[in-house]
Amino acid sequence: MAKKTKKKNVTKKAKKNSKHDTQAISTNLIIQKKRDGGSLTTEEVKWFIDGYTAGTIPDYQMSALLMAIFIRGFNTTETAALTDSMLYSGDVLDFKDITVIDKHSTGGIGDKTSFILAPIAAACGVKVPMIAGRGLGHTGGTVDKVESIKGFNTSLTMKQFSEQLKKKGQVMIGQTKEIAPADKKIYGLRDVTGTVESIPLITASIMSKKLAEGASGIVMDVKTGSGAFMQTLPDAKALAKSIRETALRFNKNIITMITNMDEPLGHYIGNSLEMIESIETLRGKGPKDLTDLSVELAGAMIYLAKKAPTLKAGVKMAQEALDSGVALDKFRELIALQGGDASYVDDYSKFPMAEYATDIIAPKNGYVKSIDGKALGLYVVDLGGGRKASADKIDFGVGFVTFKKVGDKVKKGEKIVTVYHHKHQAPIIKRIEKEMFERVFEIAAKPGKKIPLIIETTTSWSK
Repeated sequence: MAKKTKKKNVTKKAKKNSKHDTQAISTNLIIQKKRDGGSLTTEEVKWFIDGYTAGTIPDYQMSALLMAIFIRGFNTTETAALTDSMLYSGDVLDFKDITVIDKHSTGGIGDKTSFILAPIAAACGVKVPMIAGRGLGHTGGTVDKVESIKGFNTSLTMKQFSEQLKKKGQVMIGQTKEIAPADKKIYGLRDVTGTVESIPLITASIMSKKLAEGASGIVMDVKTGSGAFMQTLPDAKALAKSIRETALRFNKNIITMITNMDEPLGHYIGNSLEMIESIETLRGKGPKDLTDLSVELAGAMIYLAKKAPTLKAGVKMAQEALDSGVALDKFRELIALQGGDASYVDDYSKFPMAEYATDIIAPKNGYVKSIDGKALGLYVVDLGGGRKASADKIDFGVGFVTFKKVGDKVKKGEKIVTVYHHKHQAPIIKRIEKEMFERVFEIAAKPGKKIPLIIETTTSWSK
């Protein structure tokens, strides 16, 4: 059983009006200080996060601070204080007797690699914990996607989480009230307040969860491009550096990969659709970009776990696990372990799916010059496949299937996209049809420049 560190210094709820008044003044001063470009002290950051976690600081004031951080930024000391405060707002697992390696992605359109690389790595002897998130902004959430499988339970207790990880080598849950509860509250708030694309906020959110789950090594997939939160390469490099610095501060080994999100990963976008494409990839029938990235990330996990002497050897082991079918078997096992119906793997008709499919065809001959993945992601949100408000219910069955990549040749009248939707969404579909070649697919006389799938890989070992 993993050793569990108890919560530290969580502010108790104020009981007297005078305390509320004092707190309101202090809270306002902190917000104003950051709004005006000042640097917050470690004590101020901790005080604010503890108060918000305990419920003495309301959502509207946390939202104000998040926007101030988004606009003004945080320095290294402030980011460290934020990460620590979020980490120690709950329990921290410590697996002394096993090596635990996790992967995280900063999010992108069609990014479903977790469902592929986790069973691959587990099949190669890696212990893979996954405390995953729900949809954030224009990107889909791992938990939302896997819950399209009937019965799959992402709400395990921490005892169940630890036992399954040690015995079976893989587990996938949503964020719990025990693990980084401050991040759980802030995560949902960022999604609906326009404060997602912030390096310090992303760093603290990711690392508070990864450190709390007891991982000794982390593989980080930092997306860059039109469909990512970090749309420019310099921003992606800055985020990767921030995450590496945080990992090393806690003596965790880490590999960061900066990967291309200038077009959707794979072809399927939407909760049920992405699960189907993940399973097809585990069968060895997935699209090349999704397969290649999943294998590379899994290979990095195998290498960090010291199951392979080099990264290249780890990638080879990962490919063998995929080709042999043992990774698919591990995914079936994961579904069954967490109460899901494993027959979904062999019968895709069981997945929830919208009853209408509309094809969108190319208006002219040419080549795909660019694809705006973010616009596609926002369309999925419009159709109900993501959230506009934190309480929104996810529609698993809506989404897109794309048939072209950047650089591909296009013929007039050729099917470019299929949209899965409901009858009552006809007005939205008309808008999407009208905008598809204005906002999303740019068709030109010459093909667009193809960016490498993996742009940069950096390995950092702690001392």
